[in-house]
Amino acid sequence: MLGNFTYHNPTRLHFGKDAMQQLPQELARYGKNVLLVYGGGSIKKSGLYEQVRAMLDAAGKTVAEDAGVMPNPTLDKLREGAQRARDCNADLILSVGGGSCCDYSKAVSAAAWCEGEPWERFFLRHEEPTEKTIPVGCVLTMVGTGSEMNGGSVITNTATKQKIGKVFGPAMFSHFSILNPEFTYTLPKNQMVAGFFDIMSHILEQYFSGTDDNTSDYLMEGLLRSLIHSGRIAVKNPQDYEARSNIMWTATWALNTLVAKGKTTDWMVHMIGQAIGGTTDATHGMTLAAVSIPYYRHVMPHGLAKFRRYAVNVWDVNPDGKTDEQIANEGLERMAAWMREIGLVMDSRELGVTEENLPGIVKNTIMLPGGYKQLTAADVEAVIRASMA
Repeated sequence: MLGNFTYHNPTRLHFGKDAMQQLPQELARYGKNVLLVYGGGSIKKSGLYEQVRAMLDAAGKTVAEDAGVMPNPTLDKLREGAQRARDCNADLILSVGGGSCCDYSKAVSAAAWCEGEPWERFFLRHEEPTEKTIPVGCVLTMVGTGSEMNGGSVITNTATKQKIGKVFGPAMFSHFSILNPEFTYTLPKNQMVAGFFDIMSHILEQYFSGTDDNTSDYLMEGLLRSLIHSGRIAVKNPQDYEARSNIMWTATWALNTLVAKGKTTDWMVHMIGQAIGGTTDATHGMTLAAVSIPYYRHVMPHGLAKFRRYAVNVWDVNPDGKTDEQIANEGLERMAAWMREIGLVMDSRELGVTEENLPGIVKNTIMLPGGYKQLTAADVEAVIRASMA
């Protein structure tokens, strides 16, 4: 049954082909100084950079730029961004890019006026900022993280090979986010499908927990079915607006904290995937794809009823004449077939995992409760080895 909880999400979302028309009114809510955050220059190639700069200029803003945010933002980059935010006395951080840019911008917001070391405070001790923070707004160009409507921020410490997420409270959520599915059209296929699986993994991390009859599970089954259907269409035609808009909206609802309510949640696929990414700098969604099937096969006996339900309700497995284990396995087989169909990496060796770096990856995997089995280091090693087979 549902336990006690409080749900609050303060982010304003503007969705659709005309969503950018709402940016001027959003800019009017904040002071003069804006730190514009973006990645490697794709927004300049697409023309989005010029569009945003024109709106900033028309709004009379003084703009400083923080470019070059990488797919796995580093601690060194965070320190650089925090300094830039202080130097320009930013009243608003405007992130234009994918989830990594939005993740990074929240970390910059917290770190800019932080007393002490941000890595220690926020990513190791998971504290909330108590000093001044800077409002964040997001113009999204890639779907997957749900960062446009949550408090998530993931930073990689290249010195220690740790990739750690901090989930900030609602006060640190993006104040507003602009979601135009057309902005996602120009993504390369590998980035697009990696984002699709990041969405799926977010849902599954929350779905595969608990044994009660929970409303959230019904919502997640619908989100998964929509993602599977639209993902197939988008791979064949990346400019199918209906498919891309459904996927963008699914990504937001997959991780805006709603479906987690009343759930214990798991997150071990993410912990293993992030440990791999901290060592190899591999694409986040691909690290999740490589370990998901081995992980779910590993824990399936401990949550068999939910895996059976998943197979039937999400993958349309016919249960007649089959054991629960056969049904559950068939569901995972159909999931793996869909993953191969859309072009995901299914072998962690392709992402840089080796016998030599495996012990370090296991060591840097954070162990969390909440799933159907509390993992040990030996379990993590077994899952990663299975992902290398």
